[in-house]
Amino acid sequence: MSIHCRLAAVMLALTLHGQVHAGRVIGGHEAVPHSRPYMVLLERYMSDGTTKYCGGFLLSEDFVMSAAHCQAKSFTVLLGLHNIHKRTNEVQLINVGQTFPHEGFNESGLINDVMLLKLNSKAKVNNHVTPIALAGQDDGSLPKSCIVSGWGRADWKNEMMSPKLMEINVTLIDNKDCEKENLYCSEGETGPGQGDSGGPLVCEGVKAYGVVSAMVQPGPSGQTLFRFAKISDYRGWIISTIKKAVMQK
Repeated sequence: MSIHCRLAAVMLALTLHGQVHAGRVIGGHEAVPHSRPYMVLLERYMSDGTTKYCGGFLLSEDFVMSAAHCQAKSFTVLLGLHNIHKRTNEVQLINVGQTFPHEGFNESGLINDVMLLKLNSKAKVNNHVTPIALAGQDDGSLPKSCIVSGWGRADWKNEMMSPKLMEINVTLIDNKDCEKENLYCSEGETGPGQGDSGGPLVCEGVKAYGVVSAMVQPGPSGQTLFRFAKISDYRGWIISTIKKAVMQK
């Protein structure tokens, strides 16, 4: 999460029409180990041979949700992880068998930036690995008490990922442009950035209300805008996509 939104210094940042893929938790604090058992670290194996990372969250024993811009040649998900340098026997590594980016995903504008991943084998649900419930239909009010977490950069001066899961509170704002694009938005000096894309926006207890998508360079207000794909607008797509994937077995 970013205390100083130094976009030019963001590791592996990709600028698209003033937007940067989200994925750093700079200025946040360490999460209590395994207090967010739905969190997923997504290892992305790219066509050029490099490995990159995104966040994600467990929907069921065999489905993970992330951002569509986190697509890659292949994936491995890590479940039950807290410290990336301590992959104990309790950490589950599972390959992804199928990917389902939203059919309407627009890379240039990061519209419909959601993706489902079907795991090759079912996750073992326990105290460290548990699916998260999704928010219900939008009632027109903004959710309160929201948190974003991830393993992105913990300091804008340091290009390394945070070894431990970090988290920070965010406050959502009324924004007509965000609403038109099926987004929740927050603004300010703190929020997700490079490395945390695809993680959940968790509000009002333990429900996923959004998917971390992007941060937008400061506009006239001087504030950086953080964008989250609004899950309530994609519930129908999530349900139908999972049904199709299960029927393909």
